[in-house]
Amino acid sequence: MTKKLFNEFPNVSANEWKQKIQADLKGADYNNTLIWHTNEGIDVKPFYHPEAFESIEEVPETKVTSWTIAQTIYVDDVTIANNIAVYALNRGAETIKFILPNTTVSITQLLHNITAETLYFECLFCDDDFVKTIQNHDTKARVYICTDIIGHLARSGNWYYNLKEDHGQFSNIVNYTSQFSIDTSLYQNAGANTVQQLAYTLAHCNEYLNYLHSEKSLKNKKLTLTLNVSVGSNYFFEIAKLRALRTLIELFADTYECKLETNIFATPTKRNKTLYDYNTNMLRTTTECMSAILGGANSICNLPYDAIYHKNNEFGDRISRNQLLILKHESYFNMVNNPADGAYYIETLTKQLAEKALTLFKDIETQGGFLSQLKEGVIQRKIKESAQKEQDQFDSGKLILVGSNKHPNNEDRMKNELELYPFVKTKPRKTLIEPLIEKRLSETLEQQRLHNE
Repeated sequence: MTKKLFNEFPNVSANEWKQKIQADLKGADYNNTLIWHTNEGIDVKPFYHPEAFESIEEVPETKVTSWTIAQTIYVDDVTIANNIAVYALNRGAETIKFILPNTTVSITQLLHNITAETLYFECLFCDDDFVKTIQNHDTKARVYICTDIIGHLARSGNWYYNLKEDHGQFSNIVNYTSQFSIDTSLYQNAGANTVQQLAYTLAHCNEYLNYLHSEKSLKNKKLTLTLNVSVGSNYFFEIAKLRALRTLIELFADTYECKLETNIFATPTKRNKTLYDYNTNMLRTTTECMSAILGGANSICNLPYDAIYHKNNEFGDRISRNQLLILKHESYFNMVNNPADGAYYIETLTKQLAEKALTLFKDIETQGGFLSQLKEGVIQRKIKESAQKEQDQFDSGKLILVGSNKHPNNEDRMKNELELYPFVKTKPRKTLIEPLIEKRLSETLEQQRLHNE
């Protein structure tokens, strides 16, 4: 874009804007009234001005961006999973993510008549031979393998086998596929703030790259990193989070002198979803999917509005898929490449989040690295502190979830609607480390309401 608009209007400096704002405040304090202090330690200003940037480049020619509508399917029965996938693809889905519980799944049966552009396989086990079976299957789709041994440790408290065996399997999978993956959604759903999510993802990634590099130099090696990311409701922060994530991963690629392609699979967070007034979940997931699109996700899988209390069902899946179809084909969210580029607020947030995350990452590395801090319980403690801070804000009404702690429908009844247990489940078992626990903000309040029905 080379044509300048509105050249006849004089430039207004940042100082002039601030003076005008202070005049309109009529004596109220500017900092206390208009500066928003976030949990990440970032002070959000009421306006952002080009003076804060050394230079503003010309806006590049726009081109069609590329993101796919995904649907996740748990493979309990191969035939049923295949039918669901074919049905979803015929009704607007472009990408399928299969969650595989074990190695008995027949890939040939599972992929019969599947015409997806992209396929993800999230393996709830670690088996390099089975991954070879997936890779050797003849399909035109781009295939991504999602096996995250450190993520499994953080979530369950245990390795699949043990440290040595898991890393050996991981190394074989990477050597065979040139891929590895990280499930960053765990940190968000457990209550980590945005800076922590970014820093822990970096430290998590560095554990893998450092291990691979110790076996064989990564110089000039081409690798694909799949990031499973949960997107929260802080609209602009989530856009900036995904943009900062790509920027920081590029730094890693430069450090290890490898070529690292980042592929982001985004899903709305579970943390702010509610049992009561559940239709508001559709509003939350819509804006979260918008953040994922504008932040540059490659594939987006919406979360059904009833996912926390209903088993998978055709209606919930269809509504969640239709939300993405409307964003893509009626709201034209696929028509502009990198639409957030050049927005002063988003650019500033991206830079601030990246810098803070890099500082925290360096601190983790100086303290022994991510695995070491997981074993010592430092990561768990930090996330608990962040989660509790957010929980206190919810309990006090500073953080609002409409229909839960604000404007609740007291006539709403849910006790007879529960097909799934929507709260944290406790299962005492012996673990190597304390696992990270995902928990929704409204759980305690909902348990009280269920009890009183």
